[in-house]
Amino acid sequence: MPRPTRRLPPAKAMLTAPQPEAVEAGADILRAGGSAVDAMLACAFTQGVVDPLMCGIGGLGTIQVFDPTTGRHQIIDGMGTCPAAATPDLWARDFLGECPDGFGFVVKGNVNEIGRRAVTTPGILAAFALGHRQFGKLPWADLFAPAIRVATEGWPVRPHVAGVFATNEAPYKRLPYIDKLRLTPDGTELYLRPDGTTKKLGDIITNPDLANTLATLARDGADSFYTGEIAARIIADQQQHGGLLSAADLAGYAPRVNSPIAIRYRGRTVAVPPPPAGGITVAQILRILERFDLAALGHNSPEYIRVVAEAMKIAGRDKDENIGDPDFFTPPLARMLSDEWADTQAAQIRRGEKASLTRALTDAPHTTTLSAVDADGMVVSVTHTLATPSGVIPPGTGFMLNGAMNWYDPRPGHPSSIAPGKRRFSTMAPTIVFEGETPVMTIGAPGGAWIGIAILQGIVNVLDFGMTMQEAVQAPRFSATSDKIDISNRIPRATERALVAMGYDVVRSPLTFAFAGVHGITMWDGTLEGGADPQRDGYPAGVQ
Repeated sequence: MPRPTRRLPPAKAMLTAPQPEAVEAGADILRAGGSAVDAMLACAFTQGVVDPLMCGIGGLGTIQVFDPTTGRHQIIDGMGTCPAAATPDLWARDFLGECPDGFGFVVKGNVNEIGRRAVTTPGILAAFALGHRQFGKLPWADLFAPAIRVATEGWPVRPHVAGVFATNEAPYKRLPYIDKLRLTPDGTELYLRPDGTTKKLGDIITNPDLANTLATLARDGADSFYTGEIAARIIADQQQHGGLLSAADLAGYAPRVNSPIAIRYRGRTVAVPPPPAGGITVAQILRILERFDLAALGHNSPEYIRVVAEAMKIAGRDKDENIGDPDFFTPPLARMLSDEWADTQAAQIRRGEKASLTRALTDAPHTTTLSAVDADGMVVSVTHTLATPSGVIPPGTGFMLNGAMNWYDPRPGHPSSIAPGKRRFSTMAPTIVFEGETPVMTIGAPGGAWIGIAILQGIVNVLDFGMTMQEAVQAPRFSATSDKIDISNRIPRATERALVAMGYDVVRSPLTFAFAGVHGITMWDGTLEGGADPQRDGYPAGVQ
């Protein structure tokens, strides 16, 4: 019988994200004639309502935007900064060690993870406001309407949110998330049942305080968060509970605008955000892998996994040794991306040498992402997070503040040590791929240490193996962010045995879809095709 013919009209614009309510919000803005950045903002504000431990206006993040009508292509850095009161020796005497999974550091009382002293200056809202000023078409206030509606009417706890609520990170010497949900009276009322347990799958959450906060932002702009009514609430709570964040920290915050790092791969240009974001890891791995015929090795074959895993370890080690906040530590990017460096690393892999990566500093897996393309060809990709959520909900505001002080090394003298105004390296790497001057792919992921390696595999799946975006994001992945190789449960056991025979310590994940949550859109010949990682709850939405 003949193959069925496609009946759906091609999409003129598209958005993909891990939360259904957020996808709806962004798609509605695209239908209303908004730009890709407008859609991104409506989506992101809604994400902060329905994934309250993943992201929100109290968090931080990175945005990549390309506007073909003006030729502008930039990274907007909304990473948080250490408060001025955060001196290098703040917790030096209280240092207990590193978290076993590499994410963050342990100090006495976990005060760098939970509570007011764990909070860095939130940067994402300032970055969103800057993005709107430069690339927005619709009024700022209109972009809050979907999030306000969801916060007012309520939203059901979905599978992924229920899993986050129930997360217990005690094995990694971090606190169970229920401790953060019940830290404040507001959190207890919002996210716990009367019996003290977290709300479960299908429970409805309404957040009128957050609706009011979002309405204030819609009316008064982002300034209300940094110098106005909302800032006053944040600082009053900080002062009452001995926090580090000050009014001056908020008032003095400004997002950065950077140019992307651009490298060539298989005849195309891959654009990633520079430090302190994590694009350097993606770029270095691709530079190494271009020296191999990956398709000839076979997708997820033992030799393919060996080659890619070694490239992951090499790039991870190089990042740990060389990358920090560029204001405090100048990264040797030219060397790290040079042909000589990539040739040397590829030669070591061909000789069968094993790189050593005993640890990797990472981000929390509780992050979120989104990508959007509008009818005029503007492309935007953003990843934003609360890092390790602090549990702090300033009274009456409805939103949680980040706990990103956990990212900083309490020991002075290290690349990631505490310093006033310092931005910590992040693995977030929203990416755009170009063919000539034309964007053909946007891709991003939440997922902590796995962000770069997951984005990398998504890119390779499309460019080397010809997969669609949906095929690329749901294909089985693996990870090497330490000396171990972690594999998803859909990689055959025969492959695992072959890797063990090569001398690798292989850890099989019980998850069907493991290692970050990749979302993206391809734009080959102007045809938009989206993909959403099945482990999350979202989907790609096309707009005709």
